[in-house]
Amino acid sequence: MKRFLLYGLPVFLWMGMIFYASSQPYEKQDLRPTLSSNLNLNTVENLFSSISFHYAGDEISIEALGAAHFLEFFIRKAAHFFTYFVLGFLIYRALDRFLLNNRLTFMTSWILTILYAISDEVHQGYTPNRSPHMEDVMIDTIGGLIGIMIALFIYRKIRTKRI
Repeated sequence: MKRFLLYGLPVFLWMGMIFYASSQPYEKQDLRPTLSSNLNLNTVENLFSSISFHYAGDEISIEALGAAHFLEFFIRKAAHFFTYFVLGFLIYRALDRFLLNNRLTFMTSWILTILYAISDEVHQGYTPNRSPHMEDVMIDTIGGLIGIMIALFIYRKIRTKRI
């Protein structure tokens, strides 16, 4: 029971936090008013006005979105990456205690992270003013993969020092 509380519970708490965040409508997470009141958006416009690309079928540029929404886009994508970085790390950390094979631990951690990312995007599809994007699953997957790789590196180093 102690092992579960130490290694398994953080995984489920983090998943719960992700579920809660994706249950909120966009309006509750809208960063644009905060960004507009705390940043000089003219500077942002001057620095980044030449950047333009498409993401999930939408143009991402200051011209198309405005400076605050443009910044919010990058903050949200960084949050996707970080959230799944931590989830991947925590899943690897938990499974490392129960699975003896590094490759199996790695693959199981990555598959579980991907499946949770997919389920999170599906869940967002049922949340008002939120929309699921396969591109977000890709960002989540990359974040999770890097978190898992860092966990693998750390736990391999710890085992090497014990021997």
